[in-house]
Order: sequence, then C-alpha cells, then structure tokens
Amino acid sequence: MTFRYLNSTLVLNKIFENINLKLIADTSVIIAVITSEHTKSQLLELTSGYELYAPASIHWEIGNAISAMYKRKSIGNRDGCFILSEYSKIPISTVGINIAEALRIAYNFNMYAYDAYMLQCAIEQKAELITLDKKLVEISKKMNIKTIEVN
Repeated sequence: MTFRYLNSTLVLNKIFENINLKLIADTSVIIAVITSEHTKSQLLELTSGYELYAPASIHWEIGNAISAMYKRKSIGNRDGCFILSEYSKIPISTVGINIAEALRIAYNFNMYAYDAYMLQCAIEQKAELITLDKKLVEISKKMNIKTIEVN
C-alpha cells in the first residue's frame, strides 16, 4: 500500500510540477510573444503553468522597446499602440525590488541596471528567469539563478 501511495505522489508531483511556480519574464520574451517572433510558440510552451512576475520597471522597459522599434523604423505608431495594448493583457505580477542590491549586480557584472533588476527580482522571488538575452543567461548561471533557455 505504501508503495502505491509513493508512486501516486510522484505522478501527481510530475503533473503539477509547474503549477504555482514563479517565473521572471524579461522584456525580450514579452516583446517576442506579442510580435509573433519565431520563438513565440516555444516561449508559450516553456511558460505554461507558471505565474509570471517582473520588476515594476517592466512597464517602462516595454515602452523603451517600442520606442527603439520606432527609432529603427521597424514599426509605426499603430503597431506600437497594438504592442502596448497586447502587453496590458498579459497577466504579469509586478513587484518592487532592492535597487541597491540590483545596482551592486550591475556594477559587479558591468551590465545595465534594467537587466540587473531582472536578476534581483529572480533572487527575491526565488523564481526562475526566462530571457532571450544570451549575456543575461550567462550572468544568471554565474549567479546560480535557474534560467529557462530558449533555442
């Protein structure tokens, strides 16, 4: 009887392994999903079952990404408004972070504060990180932050 119970527990744990797990999604992932980049289906599959979190700065990062696309003339204002509208539909919990600690990370790894905010958020939330930024993946591994890699 005990053996059967243990097997049932293992099966249930496997079925529910991603439910209620926190995942920090950075701007690159959000923009890729919204703009239907080639990684969209893989990203949706990888994030299935996770609760998405991001530092409160994510709103401004999305705005900055849209304005960068404007500067490159890769999108017009209508597309920018569409991206912003779609972003507002994504269920992401935004959280405050310890900015002083994030700036320490930025200094130690010679990186932008916004990237360090993502890493600090993952640390504070005890969450995995998903990003398309290869440098951020590399640094997160050095910091022992579990990272979901996207091919």
